[in-house]
Amino acid sequence: MTTLLRLDSSARRSRSLTRSLGDNFQREWERQRPQDRWITRDLASEPPAHISEDWISAAFTPATSRTPEQKTVLVPSDRLIDELEEADIILLNAPMYNSGMPSALKAWLDNVVRIGRTFSFDLARGDFPLEAMLSGKQMVLLTSAGEFGFAPGGVRHALDHLVPHVEAIRHYLGAGRLHVIRAEYQEFGDSRHENSVGEARAASMALAKKLARETGTRAPQKGSPT
Repeated sequence: MTTLLRLDSSARRSRSLTRSLGDNFQREWERQRPQDRWITRDLASEPPAHISEDWISAAFTPATSRTPEQKTVLVPSDRLIDELEEADIILLNAPMYNSGMPSALKAWLDNVVRIGRTFSFDLARGDFPLEAMLSGKQMVLLTSAGEFGFAPGGVRHALDHLVPHVEAIRHYLGAGRLHVIRAEYQEFGDSRHENSVGEARAASMALAKKLARETGTRAPQKGSPT
């Protein structure tokens, strides 16, 4: 059985393009593989707490030396990381806000990219002391933007700080590959937007079908590299 972790981060509960694209992806996956398990988390409705000085102190204290208070501080982070560890597919439904990701998604990332849980740190590795501890996952990013041209080669590619951020951090989440689907032109509301949304819906369903079929032909890979 494959486990999928779905994370919604749009502040909109209704008329959210990314939630709608996520629904399309999930419905198609469930048609292909109804036996699989879904973990769903609405980061906008229940945003993780931003990391604090107490959180940093607790995270960087060896687990065997943490006080009861420090262990309590890390309980929400532990829960989020447990969900991440269980997942074979990570589905991020994230609109672009001010050229970047929603703050709730950033808070989730800050809570799950954690020393001793998702990465190790060893100065013996020289200038690259961090090493990911998870592997074998795939990540899907379904995103939307008010303007257009954010894809590589587009007129606003340099303004896209969402996809590059996710791409830069994905290996700490155990994701060997990132699949990106975009819907654009939302602020224009014209035929270009309708076409972009239609293409994104079709692409999300096609990707779900492709990954579901591929998942059925290989054993899931989880855990830490040896």
